[in-house]
Amino acid sequence: MNDTLPLVIANLKANKTWDEIVLWLEQVGKSAANFAGTFIICPSHPFLAATYQKIKNDNLKVKLASQDISKFEQGPYTGETAASQIASICSYAIIGHSERRQNFAEDEPALAKKVENAKAAKIEPIYCVQAQETPIPNGVSIVAYEPVFAIGTGNPDTPQNAKSTAKNIKGRGNYLVLYGGSVSGQNVQSFLEKGTIDGVLVGSVSLDPAEFIDILESAQ
Repeated sequence: MNDTLPLVIANLKANKTWDEIVLWLEQVGKSAANFAGTFIICPSHPFLAATYQKIKNDNLKVKLASQDISKFEQGPYTGETAASQIASICSYAIIGHSERRQNFAEDEPALAKKVENAKAAKIEPIYCVQAQETPIPNGVSIVAYEPVFAIGTGNPDTPQNAKSTAKNIKGRGNYLVLYGGSVSGQNVQSFLEKGTIDGVLVGSVSLDPAEFIDILESAQ
């Protein structure tokens, strides 16, 4: 992974129509052009190909990630998206997000298979952990620490605890570590200062382009 740090990731989750994503990209793309790090957008699966084309046509300084991939490869798995199907357009895939673990009962063996499929397709996994002791499969280089109590609540972890957790995770392997959980323009720099945390995974706040622009500008 040779992308410039910090990584700032917008996870739009199951939100926005295609017209809304176009408007979002047009607004945020201007700030992304001046961002010294790496900016990654994660739209819903139906919009991955169109987002890729929009980024390419407008020459935006944006990379594309899938919010998830299947634990299966191509085959009779209705409703699933195999890693190899999106490998030509996606550089990254989020795997193991707490919402997937909670709402879809994803367990460690299934997540490890997703990592394996992503790596085989040359997609970089962004592997989410909820605590420093959460298992991390082989092949992961980017780990996102996302404490469950901070996801979408407006109550982030403290920068001190997040940095301590990131340090402990890095002690387990050669990882880049991101923080996710109620990140804002007001607190992003406190997480990124001193270089222990290598970027942020932004959820609900990313839906508002003005708020996300504030995060990009504050993360410089």
